[in-house]
Amino acid sequence: MPTTSRAPLLLAPDTPRLLKAGARGFVLMLAGGGYAHRSDHEGPGTATWLTEQGIAAGHLDYPVAPARYPEALEQTLLALADLRAGVHGEVAGPLVLAGSSAGGHLAGTAATATVNELATLAAQESIPATGLARPDLVTLSYPVFSLVNRAHVGSRRNLLGEDHAEELAFALSIENRVDASTPPAFVWHTADDASVPVENTLAAISAWRAARVEVEGHVYPSGKHGVGLALGESGAVADWPGHWLAWLLRHGVRPAT
Repeated sequence: MPTTSRAPLLLAPDTPRLLKAGARGFVLMLAGGGYAHRSDHEGPGTATWLTEQGIAAGHLDYPVAPARYPEALEQTLLALADLRAGVHGEVAGPLVLAGSSAGGHLAGTAATATVNELATLAAQESIPATGLARPDLVTLSYPVFSLVNRAHVGSRRNLLGEDHAEELAFALSIENRVDASTPPAFVWHTADDASVPVENTLAAISAWRAARVEVEGHVYPSGKHGVGLALGESGAVADWPGHWLAWLLRHGVRPAT
């Protein structure tokens, strides 16, 4: 039996109907907030928007500070396991983990979960290691990617605490975790992001390419950090949701018919 209580995984209101109507795939949103809080527009807001496109979605209220690593990662991996097991309804097709800002770091960590992280959690939960796995696809929106190079200091501190070892920050920098088993990624940023530098996304693209794993990356000229779906925005960044939807469709996510 599971020994860890689950963080709330909240389905967007129309998701149960969409799953019964044949929607394929499921997008689990991880909102940003510097590992200090979770932004509504990047979690439930985006999940609801996806259901308006006919795509099954929900968001995870993962632990934030004072919770430390590996609590948020473990809750994310358990949420994926529950989705695969049909706890929240029968899901056919790919599981997509989509995170924004610090939620992007969490999504990236889960997409690169190590053998040791998976085995430790499986033993803790008394479940087979095969019951835990990385997501099938990952989306990183203006992500905190590195905890050592151009790191977002607040996210690093909230995740690891004040007196963490530098080795842990290195190990949790996604560029040091991407391997050939990492799922395909959709990554995007704005070039003038003043909070999390665009170099985080450039590093993500480079890491996926170095591992020879498919990656689609977009850098839009302008847009504030935390722009979410960019609804009502002018300029190129307003096009990103359409680019994302096209990518999801190409990778087997299908709206209900």
